Amino acid sequence: MKANVEALNVEDQARLEAMRRWVVDHYEDVQAYDSVAGKLKLVHAILENGWVAADETVKLQSLGVALGDALVQDVEELNWVAVDDEYGRDPALQWGSTSLLVFPLTAISKRVENGEKVDVFDMFGGFLKMVSGAASEAE
Repeated sequence: MKANVEALNVEDQARLEAMRRWVVDHYEDVQAYDSVAGKLKLVHAILENGWVAADETVKLQSLGVALGDALVQDVEELNWVAVDDEYGRDPALQWGSTSLLVFPLTAISKRVENGEKVDVFDMFGGFLKMVSGAASEAE
């Protein structure tokens, strides 16, 4: 089955917003979450303090949404879309109107569930490098 990439629908947007709310609710000063650094620092703090267990997939994926939001904020050409494929419908980031897709939703959860230590700053940098490299090749 070929993946179908489309704009987020109302349900997709509500899902992402609920996940963002869970992450943001860890901040006393919500404005601190407005910056890329604020998002990454909060995800880092949640992971480092063990506030999410490896079996709490939705919470781990919420951290992935925060990572994705930081990427969108930092890279103007990235935007949230929905990808519908044989595995279901999930949010992803798309580079402009290209076929380049990034899946931050599961980037953190898969690693934590596999017992890996996650450095969100390194992951963010890796995504930036991957996206800029793929974008350079597409031009």
